[in-house]
Amino acid sequence: GRTYRLPTEAEWEYACRAKTRTVFHFGDMITPGVANYDGRESYANGPKGRYREETTPVTEFNLANVFGLSDMHGNVWEWCLDHWHKNYNGAPGDGSAWIEGGSIDGQSPVKDQRRVVRGGSWYLNPRNCRSASRYRSNPDVRSSNIGFRVVLAPR
Repeated sequence: GRTYRLPTEAEWEYACRAKTRTVFHFGDMITPGVANYDGRESYANGPKGRYREETTPVTEFNLANVFGLSDMHGNVWEWCLDHWHKNYNGAPGDGSAWIEGGSIDGQSPVKDQRRVVRGGSWYLNPRNCRSASRYRSNPDVRSSNIGFRVVLAPR
């Protein structure tokens, strides 16, 4: 009788940041030795490295945040419950999902109601792996660089 669901965008970012204020939960620099992304590109003049060209096992980097969550940065984009909005103007202030009025350009509504994805992926550059980075995708898209993690809803 427990309910599982996708995290809201606010829940996802809170879980990712894990009470930190840095760009990544492990600091302000990312390297291919701590996350799975296109290592041929660097972040903030940091080192370049390996491009794995595929997902890695969740515990590959053995670098969970203080909440015990691994791979919040890179590997696969993660679906959120929220519809896409260009910015947070008008977003709920209580961390609940923003599921109405979604749009691609911030002005015109769309029928397909794209959803927010967070975390970056193995396929893209390290900038997309930042805790604050966000993107969008249609919910019917299947891709080797999009996945999900669920949250246990409160009773």
